[in-house]
Amino acid sequence: MTLLPPLRLTGATILRDGQMQRRSIALAEGRLATGPLPEVDLTGYLVLPGIIDLHGDSFERHIAPRPTAPFPLTTGLLSADRDAAANGITTAFFAQGWSWEGGHRAPAHARAVAEALEAVRGRLTTDVRLQIRCETHLVDSGAELIALIERHGLGYVVFNNHLEEALEMRRADPGGFASWARRVGRTPEAHLTAVEQAAARTREVPRHLCRLAEAFDRLGVIYGSHDDPDGETRERFSMIGARIAEFPTTRKAAAAAKAMMAPVILGAPNVVRGGSQAGNVSALDLIAEGLCDALVSDYHFPALAEAAWAIVDKGVLPLEKAWAMISAHPAELLRMPDRGTLTPGKRADLVVVNAETRAIEATISGGRLAYLTGEAARRFLHLHRAMDIAAE
Repeated sequence: MTLLPPLRLTGATILRDGQMQRRSIALAEGRLATGPLPEVDLTGYLVLPGIIDLHGDSFERHIAPRPTAPFPLTTGLLSADRDAAANGITTAFFAQGWSWEGGHRAPAHARAVAEALEAVRGRLTTDVRLQIRCETHLVDSGAELIALIERHGLGYVVFNNHLEEALEMRRADPGGFASWARRVGRTPEAHLTAVEQAAARTREVPRHLCRLAEAFDRLGVIYGSHDDPDGETRERFSMIGARIAEFPTTRKAAAAAKAMMAPVILGAPNVVRGGSQAGNVSALDLIAEGLCDALVSDYHFPALAEAAWAIVDKGVLPLEKAWAMISAHPAELLRMPDRGTLTPGKRADLVVVNAETRAIEATISGGRLAYLTGEAARRFLHLHRAMDIAAE
């Protein structure tokens, strides 16, 4: 993608230095800049930092719109990238499973996705990366996972354990378990065997996780845990260095994480829908209590911006603090000092939002135009035509 020419956005209200301010902002050579430049009048708009999504698995539905109808990985990844851009996301971590569950969460599929992502890297509109969701009981796969991380420079892993969920489903919902098995290409019997084989390795799990943690520390990988049900689970993960608490399922788990100085990440759909689709703790309640640091798209890209506005509308936080939960805070958690705020010198990652409708009308990622629509499109194109005429 081609960088935008140097330009200045004027007339908008901009989130800068933690405050909403009436001022201009410039970009040049892919960075936020200063100085007099050709201007785009964005009166009536908000200019906000680009959204950083630390966990999104909706890309799976771009790859396989129906469980039995997969499309080429490259096609799905390009589609998901454009969907992310249309929703103001400038940095996206696609959450890829590494699990005994098989199908699209099998290690072989993770390797294929990583290879496909590298193949389309130059065609992406946003900065797309992989987050690995590592099932704790896949104890023989440690060397493979480390090799994948080293080969592709992956930097973010979360541990999760779906065994109890699987065993409970087998007992309480055999039909649902059978459907799950069919989705990953197994018979119910074969799927149950995979569950039982994983469960039989329980005693080996602590050493396996410690070996992975040591390797992650050596490689500079940031790691955490997913779906902690209680404080004891969070403490065990914290002890091996898995700091980030992603989707704690109870208030006690979230409170324990904060007490241990562990960042808490929750799903934006939980905020938008007014509760968890899985029956877990309310994200909005935890935000109100100061028990949440960042929000992620989980299974729906549009939920990130919508969640920020929901937090504002419900009087929980002002816009500048709500938006920080999807921009500045995620950048801090993943140690990305070059983005997350509209500070000169940082990456030109920003979102142009219609102040009246709250619609995202432009997304700029790394100084490249990733998405453009509506009245904002007319204003950007007006500048382009004016520059062409001046050049003639």
